[in-house]
Amino acid sequence: MKKLFSFKEGLKAGIPIAVGYLPVAIAFGLMAKAAGIPNYVGILMSIIIYAGASQFVGVNLLMLGTASWEIVLTTFILNLRHFLMSASLSQSLKPDSKKALLPLVSFGVTDETFTVASMNTGDKLDINYLLGLNLIAYGAWNLGTWCGLFLASGLPQSLKDSMGIALYAMFIGLLVPSAAKSKPVLIIGLTAAAVHTFIRLLPLFAGLSAGWGIIISTIIAAAVGAYLYPQEEVQDA
Repeated sequence: MKKLFSFKEGLKAGIPIAVGYLPVAIAFGLMAKAAGIPNYVGILMSIIIYAGASQFVGVNLLMLGTASWEIVLTTFILNLRHFLMSASLSQSLKPDSKKALLPLVSFGVTDETFTVASMNTGDKLDINYLLGLNLIAYGAWNLGTWCGLFLASGLPQSLKDSMGIALYAMFIGLLVPSAAKSKPVLIIGLTAAAVHTFIRLLPLFAGLSAGWGIIISTIIAAAVGAYLYPQEEVQDA
C-alpha cells in the first residue's frame, strides 16, 4: 500500500521553503516601499497574486508608469508555467481527493512547492499534504512582505541587495539534491537550462520576452521528459 502524506508532513516539508521565502519577501516589501507603493497595495499583492517574480516585475512596471493592461499581460505570460505545474501535480493526487479543494491547492503552487511535491515520486499525494506544504510557504511569504514594509527600513544596503538572489539560491538548493538522486530530474533540468540558454543567445529570439522563454523551455523539457520517462498508469487497488 502506497504511503499517504498528511497535512502535518506537508508543513514539515515546507519549512525549508518558508525559511527561503522570508528574505525574498522582505526584499519585495523593501522594493515596494522604495517605489512609493502604498503599504496596503504591497500587502494585497502578496495575499492575492502570491507570485514572487510577478510581484517584482509588477512593482518595476509600476515604477516605469506602464499601462495596467501591459502589467496584467506581462505577469500572465510570466506565470503561464503554473498551468503546467498544476496539471502535473494533479496526476499525483489520490483519486478520491476533494474536488472543491483543488482551486485552493492550485493557487498555492509555486516553483518551490512544486519541486518538493514532485520529489515524492512513486507515491500518491494526499491533498492535505499539498495544503500543508502550500500554507507554510504562503504564510512565510506574507510575513516577509509585512516585515519588509514595516520593520526592515533600517537594514544595511548590502544586506538588502543580497536578498535579491535568495530565491534563486533556494531553488537551486531544492533542485540539486533531487537531480543527484534521480537521472530523469537531472536530464529534464539540463534540457530546460540548455533550451533557455539557446533562446537567450540566438538572435532569432532577441525580441522574445523572458516569460515566453521560460514557457518554451518548460514545455520542451517536459515533452522530452514525457518521451524519455513515460509515467505508468497507476491501477486502483
